[in-house]
Amino acid sequence: MSITKTAQRGLVLLLVACSESLPPQPPPPPPPTKDQVGEWAAVQPAPIVQLHLHLLLNGKVLSWGHVGDPQVWDPATGAFTAVPSPSLLFCAGHDFLPDGRLFVAGGHISDLHGLPNANVFDPNTGTWQALPSMAAGRWYPTTTTLPNGDVLTLAGTDSAGADVPIPEVWDGTSWRRLLGASLVLPYYPRTFVAPDGRVFYAGEGQQTLYLDVTGAGHWSGGPRRQFGTRDYGSAVMYEPGKILYVGGGDPPTNTAEIIDLNQPNPAWSFTGSMTFPRRQMNATLLPTGDVLVTGGTDGSGFNNPVGGVHVAELWNPATGRWTWMASNHVTRIYHGTTLLLPDGRLLHTGSGDASGAENELSFELFSPPYLFQGPRPTITGAVPGGVGYGDTVVVPTPDAAAITKVTFIRFGSVTHAFDQSQRLVPLRFSQVPNGVSIAFPATGTIAPPGPYLLFLVNSKGVPSEGRIVLLR
Repeated sequence: MSITKTAQRGLVLLLVACSESLPPQPPPPPPPTKDQVGEWAAVQPAPIVQLHLHLLLNGKVLSWGHVGDPQVWDPATGAFTAVPSPSLLFCAGHDFLPDGRLFVAGGHISDLHGLPNANVFDPNTGTWQALPSMAAGRWYPTTTTLPNGDVLTLAGTDSAGADVPIPEVWDGTSWRRLLGASLVLPYYPRTFVAPDGRVFYAGEGQQTLYLDVTGAGHWSGGPRRQFGTRDYGSAVMYEPGKILYVGGGDPPTNTAEIIDLNQPNPAWSFTGSMTFPRRQMNATLLPTGDVLVTGGTDGSGFNNPVGGVHVAELWNPATGRWTWMASNHVTRIYHGTTLLLPDGRLLHTGSGDASGAENELSFELFSPPYLFQGPRPTITGAVPGGVGYGDTVVVPTPDAAAITKVTFIRFGSVTHAFDQSQRLVPLRFSQVPNGVSIAFPATGTIAPPGPYLLFLVNSKGVPSEGRIVLLR
């Protein structure tokens, strides 16, 4: 026993001596700060699963899901108000009309079976209006507002569950079928107005296409993307003609690729990859021109909650690099949505309401790093509620000397990992006494008519609050 105690005592002395000879360990790095990664607010309750999400002309947010009436949420008060719709809008397509009303095509009979209904929501009255029906029902279609203000509706399945190959165009009075453009496309095709006025199909499939909507319509081939099928990946037009397509696939990929349709021979090329593979996520344009990716899962399968990604990631188009942002609280995958608000925050909500996934009756608000990087530029006077193509407007601000960028972002209209409306247009501007003189887009191919957010961004990358402007 005495030998054992002596041995133990010696071992302790040896360990102490060794520890005293080692250099002290450096302290752990401090946690990232809000001006580096942003901040998520506490989770708040919502009365429905907000899987269709739209900004309105009055700054409020319209949403609906599979169960329950559509709701209008007021960011100023936090109140939700029910606005019952004429038909079940679950799994419809949507975009904004030139007058700022929300146009909705299709809807839900049962899984795979779509309604032919068309409806518009007027934010000024808080009411719906039923329009003449389409020739076919559509479940999971995409709608795209065209340069002349007409609205194209593509894809989806009809009331019998069959694919709808014939596109239709709403001209404000009636529907026109594009009989020369019959083609079956995947659900919710990622489409954008191209600089030449045609509609560009960026995926989900690898082969991209152009649609000419004149006459009977016709398709032509576009450049193949680098990566294969990006189903439930997200795509945005981050400048006129420039598209980022990120994530998607099964198993999900972390890759992203870009294309510039302004080039004589546009081709897809890889940009930086995200840290996390993602499927069922959302890509959202920010006033700075960066793109924020939120939610999704890195797990294989259609909608795998194991592998839900909470870390947001930010893409810089100038460098092609991604940066980690703060992590949100709730796993948001299939039917998750994200929307830019006029004050520069992002509304992150939804997930569930189908496929046996947990129904997330809640929302979260994300404040990006730019909201913690110093004073925001201010707009001190009135900005016209409506402008015409080619107009020049002086926007009053005491911070004119510090403004380095003016961005014009079309209102978000989001569902199923894709914003069918949003695009960012940098605007030309010059400093004038007590403000900046801003030149608005010259044509609808650069910026289709409808509602936009106008932001002034200073040399530190801090944006003003957005002002709502109707471009017509």
